[in-house]
Amino acid sequence: MTAPQQRNDAWSGMGTGWAVTSTMIGGIAAWGALGYLADWLIGTDGVFFAVGAILGAVGATYLVWLRYGRGEGGDG
Repeated sequence: MTAPQQRNDAWSGMGTGWAVTSTMIGGIAAWGALGYLADWLIGTDGVFFAVGAILGAVGATYLVWLRYGRGEGGDG
């Protein structure tokens, strides 16, 4: 058996781009929603929403770096 051939055209990185984009949006949306819920339960005015959105962005950036940014060596 031979290894599958890789596409070397302009569309080859499209899947990676969408994966990174959806990870970033998903992290911000999920943690922002949890922050919004905490704001609603506690009665504050957007404090936890902002904290949740920032934590979601930081966490998603870290996950993208773990998955796509470490390179071939794997040592950062």
